[in-house]
Amino acid sequence: MTPDIKLDAVAVNALLRRAFPQASDLVFPTVTEVEPGRVHTVAPYHEGMLRPGGLISGPNLMSLADTAAYALVLCHVGDELMAVTSSLVMNFLRGAKPGPIHAEALLLRLGRRSAVCDIRLWTESPERLAAQATVTYAIP
Repeated sequence: MTPDIKLDAVAVNALLRRAFPQASDLVFPTVTEVEPGRVHTVAPYHEGMLRPGGLISGPNLMSLADTAAYALVLCHVGDELMAVTSSLVMNFLRGAKPGPIHAEALLLRLGRRSAVCDIRLWTESPERLAAQATVTYAIP
């Protein structure tokens, strides 16, 4: 059974911006779609994301995976900002070419104390994944 949505895209974006006021709108990801068990986020591209070789760096991909998982959890549990990452396992599948980074986050399990999410990241197309992550959030 897929849990109900407590926050839509507009509400979770506003909550994230309030929680992280120091983050610049130029680099902060935006939640573009919310459905039961799923969110889609997009991080705008900027040249500071590149590693030597002209590809988006791993830390940038990991940051978006974590942010997408956090947004997914918040959409389903509501204004619970003290949910924290307890595990993040990242698989890099191919180099991420410069461009906006998309992340689709799917809720694998939502319990009272934890949430497990599958995150898929790409810049070119969803058929050409750059990375996949499994992220677990502890819920207080």
